[in-house]
Amino acid sequence: MAFVHIEHSSEMVKVNLPLNMILPDPAEIKVTPLQDRKVLYLLHGLSDDASAWQRYTAIEVYARRFGIVVVMPTAGRSFYLDQPNGQRYFTYLVEELPGYLEAVFGIQPRRENTLIAGLSMGGYGAMKAALLRPERYFAAASFSGVLSLAILDAQPDHPNHREFETLFGDLAKLTGSEHDPFVWLKRAAQQPEILPRLYASCGLQDDIYPLTVLFRDACRKLGVPLEYVEADGRHEWSLWDQQIQQFLAFALDPLA
Repeated sequence: MAFVHIEHSSEMVKVNLPLNMILPDPAEIKVTPLQDRKVLYLLHGLSDDASAWQRYTAIEVYARRFGIVVVMPTAGRSFYLDQPNGQRYFTYLVEELPGYLEAVFGIQPRRENTLIAGLSMGGYGAMKAALLRPERYFAAASFSGVLSLAILDAQPDHPNHREFETLFGDLAKLTGSEHDPFVWLKRAAQQPEILPRLYASCGLQDDIYPLTVLFRDACRKLGVPLEYVEADGRHEWSLWDQQIQQFLAFALDPLA
């Protein structure tokens, strides 16, 4: 496999953005061209960047095993939002970036070939993309994702409280807003047959675990199909390394 690092200009975010990719070698591309391969958009968390998955997991090994292309974008601390300052990270993720990859690499943004997954903040972004733009993805996963925003308003003394207010606005009004994962779920539940295959997991000892349980229970109540996995672990890379393997098997292996 080849590891590719790109610095490219984004019209949606208005800055140069790092982009990391894992691509098959030329001999493998001759057998199965890029346009015919599955593509995984793999999202980082709040304190990481596009290099995190490559540094802390064996994602390149798994890319070879499943014969996929892996795309690891950078989103800073944006929560993958279209922000009030005009930096449109969500639009970049679901529209501009796939268009860029098609223009430069010939990677076709076909739904049947496109997966999206992420950890923590990236789990929030992946589920948002899957639930609001289901026509773009056939499978999506959240690993220890921030799947309820109630926690942001519940801790006014948290050091990131003001940062989150800048991103989301009045945190007291988050529930029921366009940023609320439960609002996305309610919309998605109106047409569950068009949704991607959804996967969510979390460590039992993770502080975020209750948020994942709330999301799981909401899916069950609304009739939204969800593959839900629990495992011993905290908010840590060893768990996410296991979970990305399980998700890829769930999404790509017909015998899984």
